Amino acid sequence: MMVARAEDIHNAERNDFHPQPDLNATLILQALDFVGVAVFAVSGALAAGRRSLDLLGVVVIAIVTAVGGGTIRDLLLDRSAFWITDPRYLVVIIAAALATVVYARAFRVPEQALQLADAAGLALFSISGAQIAESVGTGGLIAVVMGTITGVFGGVLRDVLCAEIPMILRRGNIYATAAIAGTSTYVTLQGLGIGRAGAAATGMAVIAALRIAAILWNLTLPVFSLKGPNDRS
Repeated sequence: MMVARAEDIHNAERNDFHPQPDLNATLILQALDFVGVAVFAVSGALAAGRRSLDLLGVVVIAIVTAVGGGTIRDLLLDRSAFWITDPRYLVVIIAAALATVVYARAFRVPEQALQLADAAGLALFSISGAQIAESVGTGGLIAVVMGTITGVFGGVLRDVLCAEIPMILRRGNIYATAAIAGTSTYVTLQGLGIGRAGAAATGMAVIAALRIAAILWNLTLPVFSLKGPNDRS
């Protein structure tokens, strides 16, 4: 009995010095979420600035952009909205939005800054959304769907509030397609035995690469169109 107890104490002490993988995964997931909301807040602030909104409008658009997709995901997964559970997300969003305003007043914002910031947010949020779906026990297909919703719908709400055609609906635009490709890559690599961190990094790289390539080289998807009865053949 004394030997067994000594072994238990030794194992408990060893676990104290070596955090469990679940704890590490949770910390990584939360870090991705914080970075994702900050980047999306920047894109929201830039969109609001291009519409010449006041400071309150900038903050509102930044918040909607940053939490929109994740809120829809959480509602569909029957979870409390992440920013209600942890109000620190709102602090990060507001700080990122205000920092963007300060930067834009002091320096010229590059023409494609909004789209590039949105691409970064899309990559981060799509993968974190897929990981959150996995954490509640969903299968691979649902993880892809939830990841895509998380990454895409904040930008949709931003564009609607700013009276723009949402990027996801712009003709031939590679947007949701990039999110689907990246989250599918993430899920597939894990199925092949690749570690979660490596699969996540690869998935984010796929999303960012596709979206940035589409921005820089104006890449589009083929468009499906049907001719009306009055169109000439």
